Amino acid sequence: MNTGSDDAGSTAVAEGEAQKKPERRLGSRAPQFIRRSRTLHLSWQVGVFVVGLAVVVAGVLMLALPGPGWLVIFAGMAIWSTEFVWAQLVLRWTRRKVTEAAQRALDPKVRRRNLILTSVAVVIGAALCALYLWRFGLTMPWNITW
Repeated sequence: MNTGSDDAGSTAVAEGEAQKKPERRLGSRAPQFIRRSRTLHLSWQVGVFVVGLAVVVAGVLMLALPGPGWLVIFAGMAIWSTEFVWAQLVLRWTRRKVTEAAQRALDPKVRRRNLILTSVAVVIGAALCALYLWRFGLTMPWNITW
């Protein structure tokens, strides 16, 4: 006699799969009229590569200079992913890893550990500041005369 438990289990699995976001297809997202002509499509790909490269290089420079370096690097990768499969795969992998890290960060054990480590770092920093003030007073380590 079937109690219906198999149907409920398969329905829950089907609902879980339906909630997953479908992944976009891999490959070029250039307009159809561009993809029809090999020369035009190759020119399009070169243009996308050059623009993406400029954005990624700017992001790498921003890692040392002021600016949102990683954000700009990922923006350059997003530009590349409009045309190149390897960039699409890198962005999928990155998105998956960021999602996993965010889920791990919400784990109560991880949050407790992070809170303890932050507290220890603040106590050590305060102790070092107190030691400096006790040893040297409220003077700066450089000599500035006004």
